[in-house]
Amino acid sequence: MSDRNRRVCVVGGGPAGLAASIVLARTGYEVVVVDCATLPIDKACGEGLMPDSLQALAGLGVAIPSHAGFAFRGIRFADAHSSVYADFPDGMGKGVRRPILHELLWAKAASLGVSPLWNSKHVHLTEGGVSADGKFIEASLVVAADGQNSSIRRQAGLDRVRREKRRYGFRRHYRMAPWSSYMELHWGPRSQIYVTPVAADELCVAVISRDPKLRLEEALLEAPELRRRLAEGAPVSIEMGGLSISRRFQRVQQGDVLLAGDASGSVDAITGEGMCLAFKQALSLERVLLTGDLRQYNSQHGDLMNLPEAMSALMLLLESNTRLQRKVLAGLAAHPEIFGSFLAVHVGASPFRDLLSWRLLDFGRAFLTA
Repeated sequence: MSDRNRRVCVVGGGPAGLAASIVLARTGYEVVVVDCATLPIDKACGEGLMPDSLQALAGLGVAIPSHAGFAFRGIRFADAHSSVYADFPDGMGKGVRRPILHELLWAKAASLGVSPLWNSKHVHLTEGGVSADGKFIEASLVVAADGQNSSIRRQAGLDRVRREKRRYGFRRHYRMAPWSSYMELHWGPRSQIYVTPVAADELCVAVISRDPKLRLEEALLEAPELRRRLAEGAPVSIEMGGLSISRRFQRVQQGDVLLAGDASGSVDAITGEGMCLAFKQALSLERVLLTGDLRQYNSQHGDLMNLPEAMSALMLLLESNTRLQRKVLAGLAAHPEIFGSFLAVHVGASPFRDLLSWRLLDFGRAFLTA
């Protein structure tokens, strides 16, 4: 195999790009990562890793040290009237600050010989590789992991969208001890607010809505219980915002270019599965490379998107109908075992068909006749 055939350029040094770099390097490729930023890279993020995310990370050879982050045992849903929680059926989740996770991924990539080109601007596809700041990087394969607004995706002609919905997220950290061993999702009439413990003395609080002008302070007015609790702490980071996009593209691979992470499509942040998808896509890429047929990446990528998209659609039904939201949360609070079933499916511990159990159908009939 020639040097060029062994060289890959990954455009984007965030978690998705580094995950792809790890599997490429351990498959025997020489990998160069190009990014316009420098370490550590932060971004608006809920910062919660579900058990399936941690399992995928382990598959990449990355473990979160016991002293980093904060372990949580499950998920709690709440609104002004009801509350329901369930434990993960298999393992714990963990809240981890984005820069810490990024540094762990980079440490693994660097240990495998991945070469970085940080602070690189003007990145373009060229014949036989990539140009960054006018410097040619020869590569037989280019992985575009340069985010939602991927310029490499556009240059490669892979930006045909099958479907897309947009929402907006804003995140801030508070210095205070977590009051719960659960990651919480507080439902309001206009937004959802995530609370993720990320340290023994720190919380990540993120609001998601359809309103680009809705900030966390205003959203907290509609979540009085949460607002009261947070008043006991103090903000320790600026409010950082970003888009939450549900999007799927026609193709994620063509020729010697393939897409990864948000550049390849995404699910709404309400699922908490964005990171997990990026890690699973990298592991899928590794399997595809071993077959020698990159075209398989398109179908495998689509299969990975199916469950998060379905769960996102179910949850967003509640987001768009306040009356339905209140009734469903009250029903789940009365039948927490149903909520546990949803959570097990959501984190991949149970197949989606389990949602069609007789127990759930009975719950649906009771709900519709209430």
